[in-house]
Amino acid sequence: MPEKIRFKNADGNALAARLDRPDGESPCAFALFAHCFTCSKDLRAAGAISRALTRHGIAVLRFDFTGLGESEGDFADTNFSSNVEDLIAAADYLSEHYEAPRILVGHSLGGAAVLQAAQRLDSVQAVSTIGAPYDPEHVTQHLQDAVEDIEETGEARVQLAGRTFTIRKQFLDDLAATKMEATIRTLGRALLIFHSPVDQTVGANNAAKIFQAAKHPKSFVSLDDADHLLTDRSDAEYLGVVLGAWAEKYVDRSVSEPETPDEDVVTRTEGTYRTAIQAGRHALVGDEPESVGGDDDGPTPYGFLLSALGSCTGMTLRMYADRKEWPLDETIVRLSHEKVHAEDCEDCDTEQGQVDRITREIEIRGRLSDDQRERLFEIANKCPVHRTLLGDVDVRSSLRSRDDAQ
Repeated sequence: MPEKIRFKNADGNALAARLDRPDGESPCAFALFAHCFTCSKDLRAAGAISRALTRHGIAVLRFDFTGLGESEGDFADTNFSSNVEDLIAAADYLSEHYEAPRILVGHSLGGAAVLQAAQRLDSVQAVSTIGAPYDPEHVTQHLQDAVEDIEETGEARVQLAGRTFTIRKQFLDDLAATKMEATIRTLGRALLIFHSPVDQTVGANNAAKIFQAAKHPKSFVSLDDADHLLTDRSDAEYLGVVLGAWAEKYVDRSVSEPETPDEDVVTRTEGTYRTAIQAGRHALVGDEPESVGGDDDGPTPYGFLLSALGSCTGMTLRMYADRKEWPLDETIVRLSHEKVHAEDCEDCDTEQGQVDRITREIEIRGRLSDDQRERLFEIANKCPVHRTLLGDVDVRSSLRSRDDAQ
C-alpha cells in the first residue's frame, strides 16, 4: 500500500503525496509522477502505472499539485510555473528523506511540467511523457469561451472534467510565456513519449513535435485506441509495463536482498484487499476481484492455493520423469475450486455442511507409453502440496506484540 506523505512547497502549502514502494525490497531508484491538468494523484491510471514501476524495483512519489486533491492552497493562484516549482519541492523532499529522483513521469500538462523540471534536477536520468502537449498554452483550447472573459475581467469560473475552477489571467499569461522547444531540444536525458493516435484532448501531433524537437536517446510508443485519461485499465497497465522495462536501462539494479529467509512468507494487507507477499526473495501480489471490492491486481488466496497445487504437481512429475529418463515434454495442470454440499460428495468423510472440492485435470505431453502416462498420473497424487492438503495440518498462530512490531 502507498505510504501517505505531506511536504511543503515553496509557498509553504502542504502538498499531499503517496509513495509507492517495491514489495519487500529496497528501491533501486525513485521516480516522480506528475498528474494531468485538474486531476489528482489518485487518478486510477496513475496508481496502475506507479504499481507497475514498483514491480521493476522503482519507488514512485505521486502528489497533488497546489489546490488540487488533498493539497493545500488555492488553485486559482497557481499556474504552469508553480506546478514546476511543486515538482522541484517534491524532488527536494525525496532527496532529503530518501533518494533524489532519477526518473520523471508526467501525464498531459504534467508531462510538459516534467520536461521543464528535468533540467533543474541533476539527478534525473530519464523522462517520460504521457499524452503531453508540445506547448502548455494548448490548455487554453479547453477553456472555451472563458478566455475572452478572463482577458476582460481578470478571471472566470470554468467547468473542467465536471468540476468548477477559477482561472485567472496570470494563468493564461504564464502559459503564453512558456516556450518548450528549447527546453526539449536541450533536455539532455533519455526521453520516452507515450501518446494515443485517437487522443481527443491532446492531439497526437503534439507527440510528433516533442519527438522532432528532442535529441537521442528518444523513443515513441503508440497507445493504440487509448483515451486521454487511460480509463481502460489495460491501457494503463500496458503503459506501466513498457515504462518499467525502459526505465530499467537507466537505473542501478544493485538492489539489496530482502531479509526474508528463502522459505518464509510475509504478507502485508493495508487499506484495501491488495496484499503484498514476500516469498523468500520473490515479491508477489494477491488481491480480490473488482466484483467484491478489490482491484484485481493479483490472484485471490484460493488462486494461490490452486497455483501451489498445480506447480507442485508439474514439478513432481518432472523430477520423477527425469529420474526414470522418460521423454516427458511438459505437464499442463488445470484446476478449479468450489464449495459443495457434503451429501453430494461420495468420497468425503463427512455428510454434513459444505466441503471444498478441487478439480484437477492433468495433461501429460511427450512420447510416453500408456503405462508411463498412468504411472505419472499416480505420482501426481504424491506431490507434497497434495499430501499437505489431504493430511492433518497444524496451523499455530500467535499475536505479535506492539513492541515487537516496531
